Amino acid sequence: MPRIAVIITTYNWPAALEAVLTGYLSQSRLPDELIIADDGSTDETREVLDHFRSQAPFSVKHVWHADEGFRAGAIRNRAIQDSEADYLVFTDGDCIPAPWFIAAHERLAETGWFLSGNRVLLSEKFSREVLEQKIPVSNWTWSDWLQARRRKQINRLLPLFQIPLGTRYRRRLARQWEGAKTCNLSAWKQDLLAVNGFDEDYTGWGMEDSDLVLRLIRNGIYHKDARFAAAVFHIWHRENSRDQLEENQRRLQQLIETDRIQARIGIEQAQSA
Repeated sequence: MPRIAVIITTYNWPAALEAVLTGYLSQSRLPDELIIADDGSTDETREVLDHFRSQAPFSVKHVWHADEGFRAGAIRNRAIQDSEADYLVFTDGDCIPAPWFIAAHERLAETGWFLSGNRVLLSEKFSREVLEQKIPVSNWTWSDWLQARRRKQINRLLPLFQIPLGTRYRRRLARQWEGAKTCNLSAWKQDLLAVNGFDEDYTGWGMEDSDLVLRLIRNGIYHKDARFAAAVFHIWHRENSRDQLEENQRRLQQLIETDRIQARIGIEQAQSA
């Protein structure tokens, strides 16, 4: 079986990160390695990690760079470099994993493919309750989630169903790059290295994940659907600033109009710097 690392991006929200990390102690398949890709948080985040490290029965790493704006691609590249695992599962510090999350990614992992899953959205009020009361939603039963849906604490139940859809159905999106998000995405480390990782030219929120999966597909690594298998619970927060979105969309359009596979500024450039 492959060694699996979970890579979690975070930035100055230790309460949410603590809730997310707690979910990884309840996984039916524990990670071999967990890496926090920290986009410039203060010491409070480090303190949460130090406490978690004392509880975790697996390796916990903290990859950090200085706060110079939203640079998720760059810090994910550092995490990829630091990982000793064969297979990497990407998610965010506001996404609590379902207890079968890692097991589902492992079960569906396949040579020549990357996976993308989906999420259940927690309401604003319920998100505050989860963080303030430390509600262990990752351990909830179906009865608990049905009650939450009735109370409108979550937006939907469907992603929580584990449906054996079959390989043919899950491969139907093979060349579709739209919709794959790094809040719930996994790939073989060697495939990420082959395209030079994330393109660090993207700063600010948006499009760096689309850029990555488009280049993976061009390099013969195709999109496999992990919906109705691997779910995460997204903690409500105000939207990140979209002030760089138009520029990032322009960068992505430039990629679409070429046949480029390698990130312009990626892992190789960081290693040589």
